[in-house]
Amino acid sequence: MEEMQVPIRISGLSGGGLPPNLVDQVIEAERTPIKKMQEDKAKIEDKVKLVTDFESKINDIIKNLGSVIGTRGFSDMKFVSGFPDILDGTVDPAVADSGDWTLEVSQLATKPSVISTGVADKDQTSIGVGYIKFDTPQGEQEVYISQDQSTLEKVATKINASNVGVRATIINDRKDKEESFKLQLTGTQTGDDNEIIFPKVYMVDGDVDFSFADKLAAQNAKFKVNGHEIESATNKVTDVIPGVAIDLKQARPGTPVKLTVTENYDAIGDKMKSFVDAYNAALGFIQNQNKLTNDKSGNPKLGPLGGDSMLRMTESRLRNIIQDRQLTNSPINRVIELGIEFNRNGTLNYSADKFKKAVSSNPKNVVEFLRGNLINTGFITSMKSKLREVVDSQSGSVGARKSNMQKQVSNIDEKIQRKEKQLEKREESLRRQFSQMEETMAKMQAQGQQIGKG
Repeated sequence: MEEMQVPIRISGLSGGGLPPNLVDQVIEAERTPIKKMQEDKAKIEDKVKLVTDFESKINDIIKNLGSVIGTRGFSDMKFVSGFPDILDGTVDPAVADSGDWTLEVSQLATKPSVISTGVADKDQTSIGVGYIKFDTPQGEQEVYISQDQSTLEKVATKINASNVGVRATIINDRKDKEESFKLQLTGTQTGDDNEIIFPKVYMVDGDVDFSFADKLAAQNAKFKVNGHEIESATNKVTDVIPGVAIDLKQARPGTPVKLTVTENYDAIGDKMKSFVDAYNAALGFIQNQNKLTNDKSGNPKLGPLGGDSMLRMTESRLRNIIQDRQLTNSPINRVIELGIEFNRNGTLNYSADKFKKAVSSNPKNVVEFLRGNLINTGFITSMKSKLREVVDSQSGSVGARKSNMQKQVSNIDEKIQRKEKQLEKREESLRRQFSQMEETMAKMQAQGQQIGKG
């Protein structure tokens, strides 16, 4: 009896071949270190976001401090007019000085203008074909009017499109019931330096005799400042009182108007409150990070930055500058004298009334205390300097910590990239090896089948 031949099979392999996802399983197992690095990176990035948020809160304190006072004094001043309907104004606090002036407006600056004779309508009657000429400060200007442009409406449109330094409008003057529509021409600038000689009209074949009359000459504004007579080409006067732009609204000869430039205590007080709010926001961030809360398991824990030396160092600086005595030429020694002091919960309290009272009673002393010598003394000067040190990217407790964390993230990214490249090569190598094994096993399988048939 002939012996039966059994086909060769490799135990544990489906169909004699390798599992189709075996390489993927191996590579996925070897990706475990990468996943761990990605988790570490995510935790650091979360902390970077928190540190960046804290850094922005410190910068907000610096920003708000800088808005309170400048090199010359308070950054907010206001213009007060005894008769705002006659004149008003605005102040540039970087240039203006406090003071009182008397100003009397006798004449407003005006633009040159002229009005034409009337016609019955604005869109049908032709005033003729020809030229309208103007003598302007820029020389003679000329506008040609054709037959299809000869109604008042189209003439106005043509003049306005010609950019000759004149603005044309149509008015309806009901003094003349039958021919009430008139063309008004007005110069674009005030002052007698901008006088225009209105127009010379050369028109033929019109339905009416068209001409201009009722001319008003350009004139300067005239006013007195502390008794001195001054003229201005415009009603916006900016070169009489340094840092003050005066808006002349109405001529009122014989009516002197008192104008005052002074510190805007309300606005200054609001900015001090904004500083206190920004300061409290930074302290609140520190307090929230150091607060114990329960995790999902009910175990108490601090915030991600809780107990960090960065927070302790920054908080110490924030508190010291509030409590420190300032060595300036002002009789004010500490900011508590201006209504800024600590609450029981560790944040600042601001008394607007106390601050306003101190500023209004002696603004120079307050300015001196806040500003100091602009180098190393003064409350604002000192605090801005110390807070800039905190956010310095090289040496600051906050800035350097943020930079170091960002470097850690970059280093992890580089390690992940290197590991990914290694895995790519590893995967290519495994697939080649397994492909060869598949071929070898396929040959063995085929040989086994041949033997079985034999």
